[in-house]
Amino acid sequence: QVQLVESGGGLVQAGGSLRLSCAASGSTFSISVIGWYRQAPGKQRELIAVISSGGSTNYADSVKGRFTISRDNAKNTVDLQMNSLKPEDTAVYYCYAKMPAWAPRDYWGQGTQVTVSS
Repeated sequence: QVQLVESGGGLVQAGGSLRLSCAASGSTFSISVIGWYRQAPGKQRELIAVISSGGSTNYADSVKGRFTISRDNAKNTVDLQMNSLKPEDTAVYYCYAKMPAWAPRDYWGQGTQVTVSS
């Protein structure tokens, strides 16, 4: 079992910055990839940024150069620094933990709202 708790969402003006944090607990040693997805109203959930246990990262094209993901394996946290925010970044952001193939499931946090005003 893995528990994921997000924090750091809120309301910000366009061009501003926010930092999201996800704290993982439980069987965190099994997590292979951890990161962030988002879901805007009426849209599908989409990958924003993920990072492997070895530090390899993958970003959505829409956030490259603006968002940075980082992982602290000792603290079991993963952060998402979001700069130059745009109104289209408005969404609920979810922390996601991908487990190995032998695990019964992957895990999601409860989500945190990010609203960017124009």
